[in-house]
Amino acid sequence: MAMAMLPSFWIFLMAVCVPGGGAQTVQMDASKWGFVGSQVELRCLFVNSNPPVKISQVTWQKFLNGSKQNVAIANPSLGVSVLPPFKDRVSFKQPAVRHHTPSLEDTTITFSNLRLSDEAAYICEYTTFPAGNRENMVNLTVLARPMTVMTLSAPTIVARSSNRKMTVATCLSANGKPPSLITWDTRLKGEASVQETRNDNGTVTVLSSYVVVPSRAAHKQRLTCVVSYRNERITDSVVLNVLYEPEVTVEGFDGNWYLNRQDVLLICKADANPPVTVYQWKLLNGSMPANAEIRNNTLLFKGPVTNEVAGTYVCDATNSIGTRSGQVEVNVTEKPMPQTAPGLLGILGGIIVVGLLGAAVTLLVVCRRKTKPLAEARNDATNPPPARKQAPPPPRRRNNDSKSQLTCEEIQSVGKRYEDLPNTADYVSYRLACNKEDYPEPHSPPLQSPLTYLPQAPYVQPPSTCPVFRYPPPPGALSPYTFPKEQYV
Repeated sequence: MAMAMLPSFWIFLMAVCVPGGGAQTVQMDASKWGFVGSQVELRCLFVNSNPPVKISQVTWQKFLNGSKQNVAIANPSLGVSVLPPFKDRVSFKQPAVRHHTPSLEDTTITFSNLRLSDEAAYICEYTTFPAGNRENMVNLTVLARPMTVMTLSAPTIVARSSNRKMTVATCLSANGKPPSLITWDTRLKGEASVQETRNDNGTVTVLSSYVVVPSRAAHKQRLTCVVSYRNERITDSVVLNVLYEPEVTVEGFDGNWYLNRQDVLLICKADANPPVTVYQWKLLNGSMPANAEIRNNTLLFKGPVTNEVAGTYVCDATNSIGTRSGQVEVNVTEKPMPQTAPGLLGILGGIIVVGLLGAAVTLLVVCRRKTKPLAEARNDATNPPPARKQAPPPPRRRNNDSKSQLTCEEIQSVGKRYEDLPNTADYVSYRLACNKEDYPEPHSPPLQSPLTYLPQAPYVQPPSTCPVFRYPPPPGALSPYTFPKEQYV
């Protein structure tokens, strides 16, 4: 018994005590991915084999839902073996591994023709002596590129008067993993709906429908389905073919049909899909004139215009969808209406436009000129200019006995002559201000206190710029007057 346990004890002791025995590792990628039908490599390397250990076997296993399944085995003595479920799609990448006595440091395998069922975790396990087993794991994700198809919902789209909504196109992204995102690119106003269906194999089918109200405006509009899958953008387009009843107008009457005008006509124009096949003309409340001739969509009046031509004409246009009508009322005058030359109309129009532009520019300039002083006044009221020191008044000759503070220029600046002064006291102030102490005068004002301001020794002096005082003043010369505040008597 003891002898039988001895070899196992030595194996355990060597595995624990050999320096570096625990340093061997298995290197693998954390995750890998590939599309269905593509090829992918699952890397597996045994590194740090120091001191050297003996690799007894390498086993690849699929780990899914808690259970393991062998995929491939490489044994130095038995060679390489790939199990049946993977036999045609899994192989070892390194040629040395495929030899009868393989080298097993690099046991990377290649997965070909991936299937959705291949998505799982894969374990690469090394069996060594005396270090024991070493393993690592990689997660494999299998993607499925969707199949995109865009179709019209119906072979015929008809615009009806009921204005009912209908699905005009569908966009299908089938069996994608992960699911796609579908959007629509169009100028046509409508609504999009999206429906997702998860399949048993893990893929998702996305169906988007575009709903509109069929109309004449929807005809020939382009619808583009945009499928976004990972970093890819797949587009597909259709052009709508909407069938609708005719849209009818009657042209040809210019408002100037007069008696004896020659060969006038009316034209029935119809916008329809499919095109109009039958046109019918009729005159309301009457029968067609004798000179009227119908040529498909044209009603021709041969020869001169008569009063019989007047009336309301109706054109019925019919296609496979329905019948619609258009009409025009024709009036006949005795004489032609005056026609304005197109050149003269253009000239008059140009003159009017230029006149309006000139008036607008003038009004703008006037408004700006009126607005600018007001803005400046507001600016001055908001930000008054800094106070400036007034310049001292020019020196003036003063009488030592005078109490007046007014100058000749100040008195004259108020716009009054000395003859208009209301009293003699103002006269005294005026004479002192104007340097008239010794000016001879024929008359003197009435004596009023004080009299010391009157001149005592007149003398001749150069003519003064101030007007000569006359007293008494002429009749009507005196008028009410308000003298400045600075006056003394």
